[in-house]
Amino acid sequence: MTEQKVAVVTGASSGIGAATARRLAADGFDVVLTARRTERIEALAKEIGGRAWTLDVTDRAAVDAFAAGIGRVDVLINNAGGAFGAESVEQGDPADWRAMYEVNVLGVLHMTQALLPALRATGDGTVLILSSTAALASYEGGGGYIAAKAAAHSIAGTLRLELCGEPVRVIEIAPGMVKSEGFAVTRFRGDEAKAAAVYAGVAEPLTSEDVADTVSWAVTRPPHVNIDLLVVRPRAQAANHKVHRG
Repeated sequence: MTEQKVAVVTGASSGIGAATARRLAADGFDVVLTARRTERIEALAKEIGGRAWTLDVTDRAAVDAFAAGIGRVDVLINNAGGAFGAESVEQGDPADWRAMYEVNVLGVLHMTQALLPALRATGDGTVLILSSTAALASYEGGGGYIAAKAAAHSIAGTLRLELCGEPVRVIEIAPGMVKSEGFAVTRFRGDEAKAAAVYAGVAEPLTSEDVADTVSWAVTRPPHVNIDLLVVRPRAQAANHKVHRG
């Protein structure tokens, strides 16, 4: 009997992370949901038959403890992240930049370093990094987030080179405009009106489920197939700065 594959999803308490956890559970994975909000991941774990583990990916000691206790890991979904603030580079708060770097960059580093031994041990491991189209093209007011996601993009490319010949593939998925739970509200510090304006007139931005579907497809390819970089946008968005609004 083939042992059930284990997928670890960071930032699984809401949005893309929660949708990905649901989708991978439906695909037959034993899903380990990690996030800081215990009640949310415990409820979702109960719903999908997964396992909840309260974890802050910026806390290296906590990540190491998680890695020591989790056992088998076949797939790591580095989803935890976020954008804080939309000020110009000139006006940006260094504390916001530092917070974005901690979760979007060092969080990926902590989880990947800690779980690589387990991923190797399966003989067919997958590291998936959720970056962003922000990593690939700049726009005004996005400096700190762009810098952080560009760093995550660089981690993916470098890691793939360093693991060449080993039984671990490295996938990067870069979503464009996604109307996911809380993302824009967090970016605009709770201002619902500013968050709503991001999607104004866009009939169908991507949903968290759209991105989860893309993640599912990428990680379930045959072992010899690697999806190096997959950019996914809504049809209404031709580029970061080019969006059709009705």
